[in-house]
Amino acid sequence: MVIAKQFSIFMVNKPGILAQVLCEFARAKINIVAMTMVDSAEHGVMRVVFGVPNRVQELLVKLNMQYSETDVLCVELTNKSGALAAVAEKLAKHHINISYAYCTAGARGGRATGIFKVADVKKATKVLGGGGKKSPKSQPVVRRTRASRM
Repeated sequence: MVIAKQFSIFMVNKPGILAQVLCEFARAKINIVAMTMVDSAEHGVMRVVFGVPNRVQELLVKLNMQYSETDVLCVELTNKSGALAAVAEKLAKHHINISYAYCTAGARGGRATGIFKVADVKKATKVLGGGGKKSPKSQPVVRRTRASRM
């Protein structure tokens, strides 16, 4: 589990805007770790966690996109039913409010990543048993052979 920077990017709700923004991230070789999109009649809000967040601000300013940043928990989960519920239940037992959450599949080892916006990030990291280290960039993936794991 890591504490990551999530960007909430505000954009006009028109055809092609999301594609344009995503193409700019691709051109800049900025990897998206997790993303969700919500909309209203006037605008959309893309909540996104990036592999290298320090380059994102510069690109968003260049694109003249309004955005805000917030700390979220990125929790690695087993990709099976009940994994997300177990985290939510543990946080609830300790009276930690979850403002919102979303998931992505395809994390290391076929696992899922749960993104949680919680009221108290430090308390949540203690409850979930993680060090709560900040993730300024994506962590390297260490692959071991099957023989070395035994």
